[in-house]
Amino acid sequence: MLKLKYLFDNRDLAKMILGNWEYDPSSTKMFKYYRISSNAVYPFKSEDKVKLLRFAPCTEKNKNNIIGELEFIKYLKLREYPVLCTVPSKDNQELLEVSTPWGEYFAVVFDRVAGVQLEQIDYTYDICRKHGKSLGKLHKLSSEYKPDKELRWSYEDVLTWIEKELSSFSDETLAMQEIKLLKEFFSKLPKNEQTYGMVHYDFEMDNIFYDKDTDMLNIIDFDDSMYHWYAMDIEQALNSIVNEVPCEDYSLTRDFFIKGYREEFSITDEMLSYLTVFRRFADLYGYVRVLLSTKEVWDNEPEWMMDLRIYLATLMKDSSKHFGDLLV
Repeated sequence: MLKLKYLFDNRDLAKMILGNWEYDPSSTKMFKYYRISSNAVYPFKSEDKVKLLRFAPCTEKNKNNIIGELEFIKYLKLREYPVLCTVPSKDNQELLEVSTPWGEYFAVVFDRVAGVQLEQIDYTYDICRKHGKSLGKLHKLSSEYKPDKELRWSYEDVLTWIEKELSSFSDETLAMQEIKLLKEFFSKLPKNEQTYGMVHYDFEMDNIFYDKDTDMLNIIDFDDSMYHWYAMDIEQALNSIVNEVPCEDYSLTRDFFIKGYREEFSITDEMLSYLTVFRRFADLYGYVRVLLSTKEVWDNEPEWMMDLRIYLATLMKDSSKHFGDLLV
């Protein structure tokens, strides 16, 4: 998540950055449908087709991570995996560093994928099986991915980053203990092509689009991808599902998801038994990102920001409730 000061709608900034790509000038009225979280995303049209401008301050992102993300997306596309595509700029670049009055920004443009988000349709058992199958296919391709350089960071890099950031928060002793527990646990897990590789990390229902015309799922948002155990993706996906289906249906829904996954890629029951540990990783990572995002406080903050702080404080409390507890 970006720092709160970057969450303001800045359409002048968006338009300045967008000027590096071809676009239909009248389509900037679509900017009102913007969203900002880990990046700012503004929709527009080019040749009457919807595109998405994504940008974030250079101080908030790692350039090598973005390059690694785009290379992985390109690899998946070449392997005919249904993933979003980048749109080159006027000077035929995928990733731009743009100088603006508000600072330096990394910017990318993507085509909009076809379909509707899974959270907006009837999440049937068949759709659930397809959801799992899509993730299994992604991991199968990831297991065969051999980049020249591993530019994306790994879970180890994330834990190192968390430890460094928490060093300036003297009262975060339980979070620091959580790092130690996770490092010890992960050091004992098998790490091979069948268990470990590039994961999406955010394979949740809002990033999966079902195209009824083709009966396919299209995948977006690889911004959080990293090297991790494949079970991390399974936990993130199942965690998004549990909030969308009735409690009494979840067990069967989970079974359909795993069944679909195993149609494409294998996962042992032992690895699935560790999903609660991967949830602890996600909770810690999310907790620290929110902690850093909300660190700065200003006088006379707008109401939406005060409401957001209350919401984020609740998330942090929930995410940290198991910090320091023994792992399985």
